[in-house]
Amino acid sequence: WFRERNTVEWDFVVLFSVKFVVKILRKLFRRKSKTKKRRMESNLEKVLNPNRSLCGQLYKYTNVVKGWQYRWFTVDAQAGTLSYYLCDTTNQSEDTNPHSVGTAPTPKNQTPRGQVHLACAVVCPSVEDSRTFTISCASGDTLKLRASDARARQEWIDGLRAITESHTLAIANDSLPAREHLAASDAMGAARQQLQATELCNATLARTIEAVAPPLSHTDPDLLMLKALSAANTQCLIQCLNLLQRYSEIQADTRSEVAF
Repeated sequence: WFRERNTVEWDFVVLFSVKFVVKILRKLFRRKSKTKKRRMESNLEKVLNPNRSLCGQLYKYTNVVKGWQYRWFTVDAQAGTLSYYLCDTTNQSEDTNPHSVGTAPTPKNQTPRGQVHLACAVVCPSVEDSRTFTISCASGDTLKLRASDARARQEWIDGLRAITESHTLAIANDSLPAREHLAASDAMGAARQQLQATELCNATLARTIEAVAPPLSHTDPDLLMLKALSAANTQCLIQCLNLLQRYSEIQADTRSEVAF
C-alpha cells in the first residue's frame, strides 16, 4: 500500500511538472511571437520613415573572375526597389560608417548600376558565414550580398523583408478578390515562415557539424554528406518558393489584362 501510494504521488508530481513546463513554454512562445511582430512593425516604420533611408555599402558577388566588389545600396521603400551604385567615397562624411544601415544620401549624378524590385522577393541569410545573405527576386535575378558583420546583416534582412512583405501584400490586394487574397496571402506567408525556420535549422546543423567533438570529425564523410544534403534541400525550397511567387505574379498580370 505504501509503495502504491508513493507511485501515485510520484505520478502526480510528474504530471504537475509537465503541465507547469508546458504552461511556461506557451507563455514564452506568446512572448516571442509578440516580440517578433513588434520588431517587424518597427522595421517597417523605420524603412518607411522619409527621414531615414535603408542604405549603405555592401559587398556584392559579381562572378568567379571579379569576385566580391563594394557597391552602394539604397532602398526606395515606397517604390519597393533596391538599387546599387559604384561607391563614391566623396559623398561620405568622416563619422559615417560606410558599412552600416544609415541615412546617407544617394550618390549624386549617378545612374544605378542595377535595380531590382522587392515585391515577392525572398531574403535569406546564408549558411556560409554570419555576414552573407541572398535576395531571390520574382524576376529570377539573385543578389548575393555581404555585410560588415552579423548585426548589419540582420538589419538589412529585417528591413528588406518588411518592405518585401508590404509590397507583396499590396500586389495581392490589387489583383485578387478578398476571399482569394486571404487564402493566397495566408498560404504564402505560412510557406515563407516555414522556409525561414528551415534556414535556421540548416544553419544550426552546419554549425553543429563544424564544432563536432571527438571521436567524430567535421570531415567525416557521413557528416559532410548530411551537411550537403541539408544545404541543397534548403536551396531547392528557396527556388521553389521563388517560382511559386513568379507564377502568382504572372497570374495576377493575366487577371489584370482580362479585367482591362
